Amino acid sequence: MLPVKKLVKSVGIPGVEPPKRTCDDPNCPWHGNIKVRGVVLTGEVVKAKTPRMVVVSHSYLYYSKKYKRYEKRSKKIHAYLPPCIDVGEGDIVVIGETRPISKTVKFVVLGLKKVSQ
Repeated sequence: MLPVKKLVKSVGIPGVEPPKRTCDDPNCPWHGNIKVRGVVLTGEVVKAKTPRMVVVSHSYLYYSKKYKRYEKRSKKIHAYLPPCIDVGEGDIVVIGETRPISKTVKFVVLGLKKVSQ
């Protein structure tokens, strides 16, 4: 028998390419049946120690009305990592909001933007 190539479905986010590897994980946005909805963010991977989960630091600018200037803020977000995407600490990734996967995980890694040296 010939190996059956699993179909890669479109996530619907422009600029994010599907991974080259395939997986059979139900929580994968490319090969499973979880939908991406809501916010799409980019950030740097801070921790990648737990299996199938990463901590992403998202930096943004906040405008202070009192001082009439911007200040840098950052937020750590827990995101689910599908087995078909290889990510390490220091990489820049794109994450998308999904339904709650666990108590603290409500985002999933969609792709890799930039690999750290």
